[in-house]
Amino acid sequence: MTELQTSLIVIGGAIVVGVVSYNKWQEWRAKKSVEKAFSPLEEDALMGVRPLRGAERHEPVLNPDDVAGAHALDHGHDHDAFIESVAKPFPLDTFIDCIIPVALGSPLRGEKISSAFHQLRLVGNKHVEVIGETDTGDWEKVAVGGVYRNLQVGVQLANRHGPLSELEYSELVTGLDLLSDELDATPELPDMPEIMGLAKRLFQLIHEFDVQLSINVRTKGAAWLLSTLRPALQRQGLELRPDGRFIMPDGDGGILYALLMNANPADDTSSQVTLLLPVATVAPEREAFKSMSAFAKSLATRLAGVVVDDAGEPLSDTALDAIAQQIDSFYGAMEQTGISPGSARAQRLFA
Repeated sequence: MTELQTSLIVIGGAIVVGVVSYNKWQEWRAKKSVEKAFSPLEEDALMGVRPLRGAERHEPVLNPDDVAGAHALDHGHDHDAFIESVAKPFPLDTFIDCIIPVALGSPLRGEKISSAFHQLRLVGNKHVEVIGETDTGDWEKVAVGGVYRNLQVGVQLANRHGPLSELEYSELVTGLDLLSDELDATPELPDMPEIMGLAKRLFQLIHEFDVQLSINVRTKGAAWLLSTLRPALQRQGLELRPDGRFIMPDGDGGILYALLMNANPADDTSSQVTLLLPVATVAPEREAFKSMSAFAKSLATRLAGVVVDDAGEPLSDTALDAIAQQIDSFYGAMEQTGISPGSARAQRLFA
């Protein structure tokens, strides 16, 4: 081997070592940058933005009817009988469910009914619920240990995937026919064209109000290391779900907003994260957009990033305020249709 060849080999090795060392240094610097960004601060704006823990608390106030009722109880009325006289809420929703009355030849136990309906909990992708009438005349979801003298079967008319189809409705009717002999039951089936019309109108409402608003935080420089960013976000109150999404819980078992990493499973870094608000499923009093905007701006400050829209254009405070006003109008329009944002009805329709 000549002296020139030896020199070239030495130089080449030095270059390789230098490149590897530089890459390691870059990785170390990116990690330290994220860790520093999420280190505790004396006044932490990000930690100060917390979801509301339910609706605003109000102290109970007795009205004249309450006082009169209490006075009557104190003068000989039976307290237990008074409580039992309050009717239970109806378990199905006449606004979004196709409800089929089912007369029974004789009272049945909940175990028998549940077993019979085990294979009829879904038609297509529409949920089926069976409720029973108790001896007191109340309606409740059929449960083991209960005894029911009549039934009602409800199937959701529409969801985000589409309206109840003729095929799905036929599947439900066929299933009820098969159960008729086993339960000595007689279903009172509504006309299919009428049900299909209701289903299509409900799906149109879902389509109109199924809105998700997004805010992005984009890096101004190097991409962020996911291995460092993920645990840092969890320390700020976000929860990591099995599907890879981060969610900000609302404190009552629901979701205030979500955060997407915009990265493939094999990626080590991300240049942008997206905060996503499912508008229809969050009650207005939680001020979710205000909370999400504050979180996004704090992330941008910490990570040397910028808050942008889906087109990559910076979002100013003025633009965010305008979006908040649009959300208020959106909520008002939802209320007018009979779907309260964040309600159980909205959760079922937009889940």
